[in-house]
Amino acid sequence: MTPNRNTVTQDIQPRDTHVEEGQRSPGHVHPPHLYSPYTSSVKRAPHELLIPLPGPMRDFGGPVFGTDRIRPDDHDTTVNARVNGEPIGERIIVRGKLLDSAGRPIRGALIETWQANAAGRYIHKRDQHAAPLDPNFTGTARMLTDENGEYLLTSIRPGAYPWGNHVNAWRPSHIHFSVFGRGFTERLVSQMYFPGDPLMEYDPIFLGIPDKKGRERLVSRFDLSITQPEWALGYRFDIVVGGDQTTPMEENHG
Repeated sequence: MTPNRNTVTQDIQPRDTHVEEGQRSPGHVHPPHLYSPYTSSVKRAPHELLIPLPGPMRDFGGPVFGTDRIRPDDHDTTVNARVNGEPIGERIIVRGKLLDSAGRPIRGALIETWQANAAGRYIHKRDQHAAPLDPNFTGTARMLTDENGEYLLTSIRPGAYPWGNHVNAWRPSHIHFSVFGRGFTERLVSQMYFPGDPLMEYDPIFLGIPDKKGRERLVSRFDLSITQPEWALGYRFDIVVGGDQTTPMEENHG
């Protein structure tokens, strides 16, 4: 069924009136806690002032991962869950750098990713989308940045999926990225989208980022130099923590 373009865009068009007063993020880059077109945020966002926790309650050590803790194939979802064959779908390679606010590489940082399979389904009991699971694919990976702050992810391009936020709502293809700092409480979560995906203009999670340039930082770039001939397409996705070029990160909805 062809979506009603006028109806859908009217429902989720990113206007300032959709962002409740006092909920917009500093710098208008990160998405707000409360963005009414994203209906789950209305239920999960705090409606009262937050209570700061004392330092000792939030300062937990770790993660401390040496190179022996990360298996050689942990970064490759086409291999790390293989049971009796290869996962189904379009193979992709994603490379990028993790940078601080001054553009300096962040070395030895733990990055975790998770995603739907090629049919648009997660291996999770709450995902009841009528799409097949892939017995050779979990969609999870982890990796450490190298001395240049670079990471490498090999995976399957995730499919779009319906998510019930509004009428005929579909999430664009995306990969979740989690970046850990010096402790488990220092964690940033973002999403990577693919260039040219028409569903981005209908997605309230993507459109919930107030700044257009901020949204553009979540869209990977096709990079022919990263492709592996006759095997996988390549994309580049850099992650910047802080500063004017910061990558938009998800707010904690509790």
